Amino acid sequence: MDILRYILYAVLGLIALKIAGIIIYFLFTFAASMFINTKKEYDKESKFYRFLLQSTTGIGMRIMRIRYDLIDFDKIPDGRQMLFVCNHRSNYDPLISWRVLRKWHPSFVSKASNFKVPFYGRMIRRCCFMTIDRENPRNAMMTIDRASKLLKADEVSIFVYPEGTRSKKLQLLPFHNGVFKIAQKANVPVVVLTIQGSEKVKQNYPWHCTRVRMKVVGILDADHVKSSKTSDISDEARAMIAKDLEENPI
Repeated sequence: MDILRYILYAVLGLIALKIAGIIIYFLFTFAASMFINTKKEYDKESKFYRFLLQSTTGIGMRIMRIRYDLIDFDKIPDGRQMLFVCNHRSNYDPLISWRVLRKWHPSFVSKASNFKVPFYGRMIRRCCFMTIDRENPRNAMMTIDRASKLLKADEVSIFVYPEGTRSKKLQLLPFHNGVFKIAQKANVPVVVLTIQGSEKVKQNYPWHCTRVRMKVVGILDADHVKSSKTSDISDEARAMIAKDLEENPI
């Protein structure tokens, strides 16, 4: 019995040390984020803050018991010069996406409120994430220009949700065609993705793990994108996503 008790103490001690280590790491990340200028738009990502963003997200995904099924990711071209587009179902979508696509250093075109999230809002700014003002065409075009310049510089890839917001009823919403100008201006391919299952994380945690399925459903090459209307590119991408969601529901 003494041996079993010592083993139990050792296991509990290791668990406590692991929890303490995670807490310390998140406190360090929070402190580091305080050095970021929230009024500046960065045109170069920080490897340091990208690492903190990815590592803390990875820890969070394990805590939330999120598992991934990644399909046809080998079709994604090498390099960072590409525009990713995907359907949007959950607030967890961006975290999951920048984690599984970390090789391509995706920077998101996101709503302004995300930049107010404690310490994460600061870090994503330092990783070249950017807001878009859909109510003001002039400001929206400035964001599109900035995103295309980042792509041309091979600084990051760009990730956009063409629906503009998450679909709470899980139905694919209409696309905003203008976001595809990013790929046109930068002369880069568009990688079309679907995501499913992320909407179940909240209801599953903590008793069940959640399997999230992400699939590359198509790639529109740069020449095709450059020579097409944004409305046509948008229709093609939306049709690819709609077909996969219809044929492979989970």
